[in-house]
Amino acid sequence: MSSTAVSAAPSGGPSAAVTRVAVVGGGTMGNGIAQVFASEGFDVELIDAKPEFVEKALGTIAKNLERVAKKQNWPTGRASGILARVRGGVSLEAARGCRLVVEAVSEDAALKRSLFEQLDQLAPAEAILASNTSSLSITEIAAVTKRPDRVIGMHFMNPVPVMQLVEIIRGLATSDATYALTEDLAKRLGKTPVEVNDYPGFVSNRILMPMINEAAYCLMEGVASREAIDAVMKLGMNHPMGPLALADLIGLDTCLSIMEVLHDGLGDSKYRPCPLLRKLVRAGWLGRKSGRGFYEYPSQ
Repeated sequence: MSSTAVSAAPSGGPSAAVTRVAVVGGGTMGNGIAQVFASEGFDVELIDAKPEFVEKALGTIAKNLERVAKKQNWPTGRASGILARVRGGVSLEAARGCRLVVEAVSEDAALKRSLFEQLDQLAPAEAILASNTSSLSITEIAAVTKRPDRVIGMHFMNPVPVMQLVEIIRGLATSDATYALTEDLAKRLGKTPVEVNDYPGFVSNRILMPMINEAAYCLMEGVASREAIDAVMKLGMNHPMGPLALADLIGLDTCLSIMEVLHDGLGDSKYRPCPLLRKLVRAGWLGRKSGRGFYEYPSQ
């Protein structure tokens, strides 16, 4: 997140008319996306399936803003002003007045297609429908709508307020105008947009997830301990976090889902998910969010 929130008033770029956005899904990615848009002056409709999910998301945003305010010595009222721009709700009807909708639900292809069918009926005809999917086909998602030229991938990195990259993924029918507007929006958020074409895993996860998967194989085969595997990558390859600890942060279920997309979509055995990864997911050991994954998190 930039250190100074800017107004979402027209900037002269292609996204100048976008002042209100909807974010569907209030989990880790969704609340982060909502926070970043609100921090840069946009009004945000944050939508999730249940009121308790919405309350949790708003609470997370409030805590994150409070932490940033203390760290950066923000003036009194700035954090509360940002939070006031986020309105939570459980109805997709809130998307009716938004020129951009960002979907940030779990990596479930059927769920995303269903949402896009509904959003296509509700959002204004000129609105862009973006998905934060980390691996699924934008082309397939766009095919269930009547506006495939206005469907695009907008893949933020976790944690959203901190990470600079946004992969912008063109589906087969995505128009140049849609890409230009989405790229401009990412820049208005203080992010660095990178153009990517629609292939399984895009760039980030096509490279990252096989590394995590191979680390899981190393652990399963007894090549080294979990601590040793992570230490090699941190100290030897200068990674800020080892692959097994990173998998726990991402969520092992998400890692498995992306590996399955890679394996199914590219048909190469090198993308076969590690059996240990499958076993941990079946046990409900999903990483930090469940209190246990490759590592234990007793305070979670």
